[in-house]
Amino acid sequence: MAKLAKTKTSTKKSSATKKPVASKKRDMKYYFTVEDSVKVVQDRAGPKANKRAKEVFNSLVKHLHAFIKEANPTMDEWMWGINFLTETGHLSTDWRQEFILLSDTLGISMLVETLNNHKMSGETESTVLGPFYIENAPKYKNGANICLDNKGEPVWVHGRVTDAKGNPIKGAKLDVWQANEDGFYDVQQKGIQPDMNLRGVFKSDKDGNYFFRSAYPRYYPIPHDGTVGRMLKSLDRNHNRPAHLHFIVSAPGYEKVTTHIFTPDCPWLQDDAVFGVKESLIADFKTVDDPELAAELGMPNPFKIVEWDFILTKS
Repeated sequence: MAKLAKTKTSTKKSSATKKPVASKKRDMKYYFTVEDSVKVVQDRAGPKANKRAKEVFNSLVKHLHAFIKEANPTMDEWMWGINFLTETGHLSTDWRQEFILLSDTLGISMLVETLNNHKMSGETESTVLGPFYIENAPKYKNGANICLDNKGEPVWVHGRVTDAKGNPIKGAKLDVWQANEDGFYDVQQKGIQPDMNLRGVFKSDKDGNYFFRSAYPRYYPIPHDGTVGRMLKSLDRNHNRPAHLHFIVSAPGYEKVTTHIFTPDCPWLQDDAVFGVKESLIADFKTVDDPELAAELGMPNPFKIVEWDFILTKS
């Protein structure tokens, strides 16, 4: 009996140390590793995924994961980044768009704008929209004055809207806005500036001409009391934008262009906080001392004048 018991015990030990039967190879796409992180996340998309959404998502994941692996942030640093984006969202309102400002100061807005607006035949180049555009600005007849606070040096703005062959475009819409002499947009100074100060919508005449009165633009700081301002300060970066007038020019049958014209004497042309300056958009503002012309245009004398033509691309 003892011998039998010993034999049974030995049999049990042998069973316990027996190697398991090899299982089928697992599909590793379900298991996250640092090395395979991109593929694991990308492979979660299902067969009914939107093609373009999947393409954009896969590219985003690829580059975000590469950034994380290169920067190797601590968990505290990562949470700081999440809190930064959360606060950026909380700061965004109907009149202040901190996320657009962030996109602008990272050069992303300018990159997207440029990639989507290649000009091949001398058409007007585009630049950033900026965070202070608002819809439904007052509609004016050509020659009207959009400077409602009467600050700054008077400027006469005029030119033509044409196609690439120089043919006039009748009825083109020109949506215009700018900061005032103090370096603020009207929406930044509610109750201080008149509502819709330095904003207006004009239409080109039968010869493509447009013209209006405004104030000589000056440079100004972008809002830097929020998350974007703290980022710029930590990087020892300039927070000023060079002096400019904003335009959105559109006409049926043509591609809309969002652009600026810049003054040539601004000290910040080569250090724009949002990278919006293109050499082709630097205008020539001249000082005019001509009492007869001033009277004809309804301008004080002397005044500044700028001629700027917009060339649109057919859609």
